[in-house]
Amino acid sequence: MPKRVLIVDDDPAQRRILEETIKRFGYAVSTADSGDKALAALKADTAGDICLLLLDLVMPGTGGMAVLAAMRTLPKKPPAIVQTAHGSIDAAIQAMRAGAVDFVVKPVSPERLEVSIKNALKIEALAGELTRMKSSANGELGFADLTVGSEAMARVIELGKRAATSTIPVLIEGESGVGKELIARAVQGESIRAGKPFVTVNCGAIPENLVKSILFGHEKGSFTGASERQTGKFVEADGGTLFLDEIGALPLEAQVKLLRALQEGEIDPVGSKQAVHVDFRLISATNQNLIELVREGRFREDLYYRLNVFPIWVPPLRERLEDVPELVKNFIVRFAAEEGKRIEGIDADAIAMLQRYTWPGNIRQLENAVFRAVVLADQPLLSVNEFPQIAAHVEGYAVTVPPAPAPRPKAPRIDGPVMLGESANAPITIHVPSANGKEALGIPALCDSGEIRSLEAVEADMIRLAFGRYRGRMTEIAKRLGIGRSTLYRKMREIGLEARVN
Repeated sequence: MPKRVLIVDDDPAQRRILEETIKRFGYAVSTADSGDKALAALKADTAGDICLLLLDLVMPGTGGMAVLAAMRTLPKKPPAIVQTAHGSIDAAIQAMRAGAVDFVVKPVSPERLEVSIKNALKIEALAGELTRMKSSANGELGFADLTVGSEAMARVIELGKRAATSTIPVLIEGESGVGKELIARAVQGESIRAGKPFVTVNCGAIPENLVKSILFGHEKGSFTGASERQTGKFVEADGGTLFLDEIGALPLEAQVKLLRALQEGEIDPVGSKQAVHVDFRLISATNQNLIELVREGRFREDLYYRLNVFPIWVPPLRERLEDVPELVKNFIVRFAAEEGKRIEGIDADAIAMLQRYTWPGNIRQLENAVFRAVVLADQPLLSVNEFPQIAAHVEGYAVTVPPAPAPRPKAPRIDGPVMLGESANAPITIHVPSANGKEALGIPALCDSGEIRSLEAVEADMIRLAFGRYRGRMTEIAKRLGIGRSTLYRKMREIGLEARVN
């Protein structure tokens, strides 16, 4: 679903001008000639693709302020930029207090409008990312917080919403990195267990000898090293949701105990004499073919049918490339904020390249690629050059690397003044013209490694140069260097020069 800007204005001429202007910025546009129609559009099923509201404050009937007030009750409300006439700046300030993110004065210039729209969308994207992070941490992440643009993911969301209305066990299948945990969190966030504990266990990352202890808990002294009682993940998830990722890696012995927990709602902690009742919703995930594991005897068939009651297949990113632009936009906003960089977006050529790549690592790989691009970027707009590893695998794209600068000539190592020519890149000597204007004496400004020499070293060479040029006449040397005789004597002693008596 393409993102669009909703223009709300009762003046048809103004609507047409704004519509054509915003289309040239690259956004889809829809219009409404009244506040009532704007609110109807925001409440419609297609409201999710409205990314911005350009709202006139003064309209017959429901005006802009009334629209802003009504938007507060909506579950999803896009940012609003209000339009005002020259004499109503106070009204614009009131509108911003009511929730608008910016205001423009009619007639607004295209440049000012474009900047305002970009800033509003950037703020909204960052606010959306913060909201998703908070919702995820609180167990309240919903499907509306997920980035969905393809039909394949729309089907996943529809299945997830149906699963959320029940306590049925859910099995989420898909390749590594497609976002299975996010789907699981959204299922909980829209269920009656929203806000309750969401406990994640990666079954493939637990040592086999600790699986039962970590999942089901143990009593003090039940085995060597069990110095205190520990509640397991099932108890931690009591009242909420237990998410078992990589369920195919669970050892057979633990599979038996998991089956009992699903059937009876009870677990047996290691070393305990009595069972513990737990109330949990199980969501499991796998990137393996569980049926194949059953055939090989590595996964219990009865457990498989107990888990696979409501399967959800999450397609890989290569099968839903329509999601790439919106995912990239969200990642750019997040990483630019984390890195403290001003990145406005990504150019069309780079997006086209990213949509032609197959993404074997799925969304996780895309996320890391954007992170690297943001760190590399020196310009406000990401380009193909910031994705060298991706460009190398997409036909027709290449990264333009600026040529390396020519190596600088090394300054010769000398103890006294020498004649040096000028460098085309940077001065490597401090030139001191002679009295007749023809001879040029020089002091090296760079060391052998090409780095700038210290002021102390340059000063020492300057004193040596003056000492030789004025034949040891200390009064003249001090005068030319602009320092006192006592200071000159001290500095000469420090560099090992012997003063002549004059």
